[in-house]
Amino acid sequence: MDFFATAAKGTEPALRDELREHRFRGVRADRGGVHFTGAADEGFRACIELRTAVRVLAELASFDAPGGDALYDGVSSVDWAPYLSPVHTLAVRASCRSSALTHTQFIAQRTKDAIVDQIRRRVGARPSVDLEDPDLALFVHLVRDRATLYADLGGAALHRRGYRTHIGGAPLKETLAAALLRLSGWDRARPLVDPMCGAGTIALEAALWARDIAPGLRAQRFGFERWACHDQAAAQRTTALRDAARARIRPEGPPILAADIDPSAAEITRGNARMAGVQIEVRCEPITALAKTAPPGHVMTNPPYGERLPGTAALYRDMATAFSRLSGHRVAILSGTEEVERAMRRRPERSLTVFNGPIECRLLTYDIP
Repeated sequence: MDFFATAAKGTEPALRDELREHRFRGVRADRGGVHFTGAADEGFRACIELRTAVRVLAELASFDAPGGDALYDGVSSVDWAPYLSPVHTLAVRASCRSSALTHTQFIAQRTKDAIVDQIRRRVGARPSVDLEDPDLALFVHLVRDRATLYADLGGAALHRRGYRTHIGGAPLKETLAAALLRLSGWDRARPLVDPMCGAGTIALEAALWARDIAPGLRAQRFGFERWACHDQAAAQRTTALRDAARARIRPEGPPILAADIDPSAAEITRGNARMAGVQIEVRCEPITALAKTAPPGHVMTNPPYGERLPGTAALYRDMATAFSRLSGHRVAILSGTEEVERAMRRRPERSLTVFNGPIECRLLTYDIP
């Protein structure tokens, strides 16, 4: 099968490297994600293992669709029995670009009609639509009059790890935090510090990665486990994939510190760490209290920059001064404003454009002399 794992814009190289690290085949980066190939079980394994993927999609069909009837016929040519029966639910989402069909709601509706009509003709009843929690989540991408159908193996976005009982005021998605750690060059051995931790997502993703705790192990059921074809044999194979991931978990990782000046943020981080089942140190202290680690460590942080939480010039000056004292450390900052880079008063060793949702940001990396 052909698969496409989606990623936050700008983090595709992190996902590409992660897929290669896990020995997936046919890995090829593209805009918005990374292609890979393999048997169906490889898609299941990707849902369990991948930290930086937002969704894992399986390509079901691709065909020309210059009009509504051609779209209906193309969808009808797919055998939907392995995925749906009348007791299952589905949801269809659509996107289009440079095509004769321009209304995404019409594309989704026509696709849904073709699926349910096929099943009704075959067994006399049809599946229902559930936009919130479907058994089969289907995506239709129409580009230059060619439609591609994708099934979402996860069933929902994979950033929902299940450990964040509270998220704070401006949380990073877990998948983005994992990608930033990889892109910043953290080696999973040096101490890691997030001195403006918010809900603690960066520190928690670091702790999980360092111990090789697969993110999908907390999921109760993925989308593919709700499909009609997921029988006892498939369930046993999925159990084996989870068992193999559990067998790799390391007993401990490097020291990880999460700090925040807000007492409620520190308490939220402690609660999230308990839910994640990892041990990190959590402090309530300002950025000015940041101290060196031994051995010299890695700082990764997402300071407020005015989109959802306010940032101030004084905060950025204090941050730059604190970082300047960390001789031998690497500092990585997700910045949504040029004020952060100006406050640092030096060129970063590396600057990458990444998107935090719709917000264009820079991942700035400094090696402090």
